[in-house]
Amino acid sequence: MPMPANRHSESEVGKVCSFILSKIKPRNEERAIVLKLAGDVRSRVQAKTQELGLAAETQLEGSVAKDTWLSGEADVDIFIQVPPETPREELGTKYLEAARKAVKECVWTERFAEHPYIETFKDNVRLNIVPCYKVSPGQWKSATDRTPFHTQYVKEHLKSDRQRDEIRLIKKFMKGIGSYGAEIKIRGFSGYLCELLIIKFGSFRETLESASRWKANQLIDLQRYYKGREDEIEKMFGDGLVVVDPVDKARNVAAAVDRDRYCEFISASRAFLAKPSRNFFYPSPIKPVTESVLRSQLASRGSDLIFVKFESQPMVSDILWGQLYKSLRSIEGLLERHDFENIRSAVWSDEKTHNVLILEVQQQRLPPTQKRLGPPVAKGEDENFLKKYAGPEATISGPWIHDGRWTALVRREHPSAVDLIKKQLEDDGRSIGVGKMIVEDMRRTLQVLVNDEILHFNRSNKSFVEFLTDYLKGRPRWL
Repeated sequence: MPMPANRHSESEVGKVCSFILSKIKPRNEERAIVLKLAGDVRSRVQAKTQELGLAAETQLEGSVAKDTWLSGEADVDIFIQVPPETPREELGTKYLEAARKAVKECVWTERFAEHPYIETFKDNVRLNIVPCYKVSPGQWKSATDRTPFHTQYVKEHLKSDRQRDEIRLIKKFMKGIGSYGAEIKIRGFSGYLCELLIIKFGSFRETLESASRWKANQLIDLQRYYKGREDEIEKMFGDGLVVVDPVDKARNVAAAVDRDRYCEFISASRAFLAKPSRNFFYPSPIKPVTESVLRSQLASRGSDLIFVKFESQPMVSDILWGQLYKSLRSIEGLLERHDFENIRSAVWSDEKTHNVLILEVQQQRLPPTQKRLGPPVAKGEDENFLKKYAGPEATISGPWIHDGRWTALVRREHPSAVDLIKKQLEDDGRSIGVGKMIVEDMRRTLQVLVNDEILHFNRSNKSFVEFLTDYLKGRPRWL
């Protein structure tokens, strides 16, 4: 796609960016509060590990350490680096227990990445305490081992406070267009990836200028590990956006970015440069429509929305969303194999109990009969077709030869998408690939609803009303 001809002047982009920066850059008072909290917690955790005789080095990592965080959104990440010979189970027991005791006034929630960590809020600031191994580059024992090296790399390569502000702009832009976050729910750009983009291109505007020209496959290799060996990239990392981790040449920092988030960023970059607007950073809030309007929209849409609604047990967010997306793909495949044309699909969850998979199909009920075509007679491969369709009860008419090939009119086994989904999920969801951690919950609490049948759930859940309103509108809020 060519670049827009009516490029806006740098001053127009600058005006928008200056306004946004005035909202997202932490002020001195906020900065002092966050840094004092971070220093206090780090010191207390370090003291407690020493008191308990645990070998550890406690450090502040992440966006607060790099001074790339957004006002009101500070995440204080305290990392406990432990000797590499430490048994992995002790990371989630001895070391995290020491952290809980060090900050015992807080109520902690245990999270799980590759191994457990704990999270709480203190003075309205999110606080994470994460164990990792203290290793040399390339000797990784867990994914979190790279984080201290990421922090060090970014701090060494940011040349000025201005570049830190440019990172704040790109992060806020990503948040505004819905592409920020490497977690499975979002499948977008991590904070570290945003930082590397600014290190590579120098500024927010230059990053967007470059992104607006990106192709289906894009390589960014800051350390030039693969100079002259670019042909190896696809074999190692696949296609799409590849950003080689400066501290680990075998890792793609953009591995979590799916193709839709990648393309959204490209398109939004072009749109912003063509017409700068605050709306990219602060999209208009979703205004839920009334039940009568929703009912009217669903009735006049012309397609059918199928809602697979069920309840599940609480689980780690990334695990839950992985299970939900896997299950959605399995049901999409089921519908496609039975001739239902899938238009679009989506997943909603309150991440506590309620989950809804949305599958929009051209029509949820197909004609009761369908034509089956066999191989051309001239190929001499018609024996299996004739065995299958000559005589079975499902065959209404035929087989007969038409246009050189055997043809039969048969009863469609599953003319109703709703009945098909219900039968499969109640009988054996695992056989089609439903996530093993939710398959029993799904079978036990399953509801398969069509169009306005979902409105009874709508009435009790504001979050879902907003989600459904946005889904039906069907366009990015920045567009």
